[in-house]
Amino acid sequence: MKKLRVLLADDHQMLREGLRALVDLQTDMHVVGGADNGRVAVAMAKELHPDVVVMDVSMPEMNGLKATERIKELFPDIKVLVVTRHADPGFIQQLTRAGASGYLLKQSASSELIRAIRTVAAGDDYLDPSVTGRVMTAYARNVKPSNALEPGLSPREQEVLELVAWGYSNKEISERLDLSVKTIEAHKANSSRKLGLRGRTDIVKYALMCGWLKDN
Repeated sequence: MKKLRVLLADDHQMLREGLRALVDLQTDMHVVGGADNGRVAVAMAKELHPDVVVMDVSMPEMNGLKATERIKELFPDIKVLVVTRHADPGFIQQLTRAGASGYLLKQSASSELIRAIRTVAAGDDYLDPSVTGRVMTAYARNVKPSNALEPGLSPREQEVLELVAWGYSNKEISERLDLSVKTIEAHKANSSRKLGLRGRTDIVKYALMCGWLKDN
């Protein structure tokens, strides 16, 4: 079985070593390198081409936000999982727009990090469960619900997008709708492209605007 290649970017050596030990314990992943600042993270991403970069936000020389933007510009296929103490919804949206596929709080359990790595590596977006409600509440205050179907969006695309907004993974949606994972990914990509959405945070915001999240 091919192991997921993980690059760790954090300016605290002790934390990097702890994360390395945790990741290397998993049978399906291993750490290929560690960076102590954003510039090094970009350079190592170019050299090692990992599947996932676990990215701290507050780093010297180049912060995690700028490093994420640069990595996604150069290597769109590399997934970036941001790990931070900040739980502000606006901050989350900023990182999502930079290209991050996942957002995990440092206060979370170690098992959640492993779950997050696997989630983003599989092509799904990940949002720390402890901040999901906060993000949705923040968006709900600033949007006016509308039940109209977006012109150009098929009923199936809308159905997939609603389930993504509720937090279901591509695999869970495929089982729920009895469709292949590849078909779900295609619907998700097509609808996101039509609506100009980048990541799950944007999808949640759009779902709130459309009034889709009143019940499941």
